Amino acid sequence: MNYIRKHARQLRQQGVTTGATARLFSNPAGDYGSMVNERVGAGNWDSSEELGDTWAARNAYSYGKGPERGVARPEVLQTLLGTTERVVQEIDSVEYGLTDIQEYYANTGALVAAAKNARRGKKVGCSIIEAYSKSVEPKELEEVLRLEYRSKLLNPKWAQAMVAQGSGGAYEVSTRMTALLGWGGTVGYKDSFAWDQAADTYVLDPDMAAQLRASNPQAFRNVVGRCLEAAGRGIWQPKQDLLDKLKKMYGEMDDELEGVK
Repeated sequence: MNYIRKHARQLRQQGVTTGATARLFSNPAGDYGSMVNERVGAGNWDSSEELGDTWAARNAYSYGKGPERGVARPEVLQTLLGTTERVVQEIDSVEYGLTDIQEYYANTGALVAAAKNARRGKKVGCSIIEAYSKSVEPKELEEVLRLEYRSKLLNPKWAQAMVAQGSGGAYEVSTRMTALLGWGGTVGYKDSFAWDQAADTYVLDPDMAAQLRASNPQAFRNVVGRCLEAAGRGIWQPKQDLLDKLKKMYGEMDDELEGVK
């Protein structure tokens, strides 16, 4: 079955006379980024559907032969997304995985959300190929996320090594907390153990919290703030006494950073 030909015919039947064979989509020419990570970073989003729409709007530009150099083809992209049952992402570095940088949830995660939107809520799977390993068997997205969080962010040795690096290490912890929220926002990743252990490790441990707070107060405030945001968005369900403690700590950090005594 030639699926490109099949879908091109379907598009032409729908009245799409040019660009029906477009298959390579990206941002507008000269621009970069899905803007999903910017929205998550700023807390400026309400739903997975909204993040999926943001990705689709930013990646509706077709590239190919001839004049096809960033031509807006949103109708073609939406039709193709509507036929997408599974997204496949290759990872070629052991150093930077799905949980380490914002671009993975902002593109892979948001692509899953965009396809789900186009399919009117039908499930869209996601397979991860770890090309750097001996075994390149596809793994389910949630399986890889769980493994990465256990081996890095929630790993006591990794946490201690990061905090020992001072301000830069605290920043690395902070960005991974934002990414944890981003995966929750785009694909609905809501494993309670990840948030429970992250809060225990970086916020509730007095020594760890003191080191983060001293070396990079902005990063520590972000760690606490992401926990609160996850709770507010229903991604995490902490007990009320813990929630109250987090709110108090966040208020204290706000006062400290603003110079309020």
